[in-house]
Amino acid sequence: MTAASLALSDEARDRLLAGAQAGDTAAFEALARAHGDRLFAMILHLAGDRADAEDILQETLLRAWRAIGRFERRADVATWLHRIAVNETNRMLGQRTRRADDVCVDDRADAFPASRRDEPGPRAEHRELHDALQHAIRELPLAYRTALVLRDVEGLSTREAAAAAGVGERAFKSRLHEARLRVRAALDAGAPAEARRVPECAQPPRSSASAA
Repeated sequence: MTAASLALSDEARDRLLAGAQAGDTAAFEALARAHGDRLFAMILHLAGDRADAEDILQETLLRAWRAIGRFERRADVATWLHRIAVNETNRMLGQRTRRADDVCVDDRADAFPASRRDEPGPRAEHRELHDALQHAIRELPLAYRTALVLRDVEGLSTREAAAAAGVGERAFKSRLHEARLRVRAALDAGAPAEARRVPECAQPPRSSASAA
């Protein structure tokens, strides 16, 4: 399921959530549509394979439906769904003996051709940096990759990202800091000098306040 996400007002979200908890499948499907694209994008960044991401999303939504009755409505439903998605991704990747071939970092890069032979200079440099970033993120341990994706790619706050990752904020900040350092070190080591402009998601925070 990758239907376009829908913007929901707080009132509409609460109404759908109440309906879903009462067993209304249509209400739950509307909630799933509202969050589907964002969940899918996060899973794809972690899993690196579109077919795997689709499977994980389906399992995430199935588990969410089974657990919706136990959801405490004072919590944020988006963070709760992200947490289930992270758990399912970890579970599926843990069962796999092969590594994902690619990690989707920026879907806009799909507009560029795979071959560099005929690419103009700036576009080829962009592609080289993109490929280096993909490789650096792919090589991160899953816990670090999850922290980087939740905070820097998905844009969750530290509190939300830590909750989705299932760790405390202090542990999450430590993972995120290490992930950023490792990605930056990999880019500095492997990218040509002119391509060493580090993307924002790979830059360590300037101060402790910026990681909040």
